[in-house]
Amino acid sequence: MQIYEIHIHGCAGTDEALALQEPLARLLCPVEDHEGPCEVPWGCTLRTEPDEGDGDGDGEPEHVLVLGIFADARKAAEVLARVRSFVGDAHRVVLREAVTDTFDELAEQYRIEQGLGTT
Repeated sequence: MQIYEIHIHGCAGTDEALALQEPLARLLCPVEDHEGPCEVPWGCTLRTEPDEGDGDGDGEPEHVLVLGIFADARKAAEVLARVRSFVGDAHRVVLREAVTDTFDELAEQYRIEQGLGTT
């Protein structure tokens, strides 16, 4: 188990990126007030990243919605497929291992919810 980030590129701006947050939250956690822990601990953040040459030629930084998850590789691939299916061709979606501490609390959340104690 580790922290992964799913980067959702191609948002026209902050408003569009933020508008995706709630539907993606319901995709991962359909019942907001459910009993017990989420199947996959998750969180969202918005980042501005350098343009990776998406072909639009503007060279402007792009708004990227980043979905952090704590999962094994199989579950991360499953969540990636669900996110890609949801956003369709409108957004490039990339799975990466987390390289910052933005979502470190997800591992701790998982340990506590599974009764594994804290580190």
